Amino acid sequence: MAKKKTAPNVFSKNGFKLKEIESKTANQAKMFDCYSKGNHLFVSGCPGTGKSFLACYLAIKEIISQGPYKKLLIVRSVVQSRDIGYLPGTLEEKAAIYEAPYVTIFAELFGRADAYDVLKEVGVIDFVTTSFLRGLTFNDSIVLMDENQNATFEELNTVISRIGENSKIVFMGDFFQNDLTKKKTDKSGYYKFRHILETLAEFSFIDMNVDDIVRSKLAKNYIIARIEYEKNHPE
Repeated sequence: MAKKKTAPNVFSKNGFKLKEIESKTANQAKMFDCYSKGNHLFVSGCPGTGKSFLACYLAIKEIISQGPYKKLLIVRSVVQSRDIGYLPGTLEEKAAIYEAPYVTIFAELFGRADAYDVLKEVGVIDFVTTSFLRGLTFNDSIVLMDENQNATFEELNTVISRIGENSKIVFMGDFFQNDLTKKKTDKSGYYKFRHILETLAEFSFIDMNVDDIVRSKLAKNYIIARIEYEKNHPE
């Protein structure tokens, strides 16, 4: 019976080396700085500013360095997945579409397409949805709650209350891409949750803006134009 690979062996293998990433904007530099100080983070702002990419990089780099954390846990809400209810498969299989961005991110970070799957296989990364959190406690982990503008307050409340000993959490969101505005029964908990976190000394807040968009010139110009249009044409 083959011996199961261990995380240290994976990281030390030839071709499985984490790239060095540097901040490109002032707010990205602030994110690096606040993270290095051990703070919990709440990162918000425009799409294309590198929120998820940088959070994944900072988290996995700290785990590789054999710091105090053993696992990276990525959490997403699938409330909006009710729109794909007609698709075949279990809820877990339907929710797998939300893992696609992280497959791409880790492929870029390690220069190999299977990086995300391998790290999941050896237990370094885990992906869960807010539907299956009750009763769990996350110890010795870095938790990334992504796209939190698409989560209800109850979901965000559940996520933070699962944080156990020796763990760090990063919340990321972009209210311009709120899928819950289409719902009559679901309401984003983004603002209420943030207001509560702002009373906690443990959290640092990084607000990305259009100057932090690094995805492409076209993406940046479009987002600027969209913001200007919506400012002048409120619904």
